[in-house]
Amino acid sequence: MTDENAAAGRVWATPAGVNLGPLDLIRDGGARNYVLQIGEARFHGFVVRRGEAVFGYVDRCPHAGLPLAQQLDHYLTPDGGLIACSWHGAVFTVETGACVGGPCVGAKLAPWPVETREGRVFTA
Repeated sequence: MTDENAAAGRVWATPAGVNLGPLDLIRDGGARNYVLQIGEARFHGFVVRRGEAVFGYVDRCPHAGLPLAQQLDHYLTPDGGLIACSWHGAVFTVETGACVGGPCVGAKLAPWPVETREGRVFTA
């Protein structure tokens, strides 16, 4: 953790095996925000659900370093097809986090490894 991150109280990764709860807490085709206490700091991430598959990302836009959603759990475009930054309009693929439109085309969201096991979501 850099001095800047420590001062802000943020970390950018989590340990594997953290139980985030039932998969059903995330609407199929939707997204959910997670904030985890890691020592004295906090991790902010979100998970997008596509059926039984989950895709996790650090909640930080590569363009400006801000969280993507201005409203809790509002990470997707209205049709649910892409992840959207509500600040500057960047859009990212759900499967890879690659920016495909907006001010940071070619950049990627930082992945947050997650998986499902027995109907629950865990950090991987």
